[in-house]
Amino acid sequence: MHTRNFSLHHRYDTMIILGVDPGTLITGYGVVEKVGSRTRLLEYGAIWNGSENRLPARLKLIYSRLRRIIRKYRPDEFAIETAFYGKNAQSAMKLGHARGVSLLAAVNANIPAAEYSPREVKKSVVGNGAASKDQVQFMVKNLLRMKESPKFYDSTDALAVALCHLHRIAGVKSSSKSWKLYLSAHPDRVVQPLGGRKQTPKDSAHGLLHKPSHRPTSLRPRRGL
Repeated sequence: MHTRNFSLHHRYDTMIILGVDPGTLITGYGVVEKVGSRTRLLEYGAIWNGSENRLPARLKLIYSRLRRIIRKYRPDEFAIETAFYGKNAQSAMKLGHARGVSLLAAVNANIPAAEYSPREVKKSVVGNGAASKDQVQFMVKNLLRMKESPKFYDSTDALAVALCHLHRIAGVKSSSKSWKLYLSAHPDRVVQPLGGRKQTPKDSAHGLLHKPSHRPTSLRPRRGL
């Protein structure tokens, strides 16, 4: 039985985190457990909503599925990505609804909730706040020792949010090692600056990377709201 007493979990050095990447069509979720100095993956997935469904029905499905996951794993903490407000006000409002019912699922289960911006999550997991989703996916897979990458970035992002929260609780500072690890594993993504100067991690952090020449199979569909 997993208790939600924060002090007890630090005493026994174990904790379960539920991370969520909200969306009205696809909501990603990921559950990770911290046991001592090790973090292990418990479950990840995506809550799919048909585009033909009306918004109230979509929100109900998100809430009910998250409540089911909460009952199954009894997470001690809940972490969610904050909304990214673009130019489309209607899309932002719909995303806000998805965030709202996700938070409600946690609050109704008396689970402490935390929110992180996309930049905070990327900085914590990759070491670069401007990292791409492909880079976040690579580091999540590496940190959780996953045999294969999640099919959709929504799931990866949710796991990244959960890891970000664990790092914040444990006081783990972001490091450029994660970013360097990605670069060493994908040298084909690095381009040389003009003038023939040697590429440095600082250059890479400013976006001097090749974009993949192919669309990865794990790339999620364009998110609609």
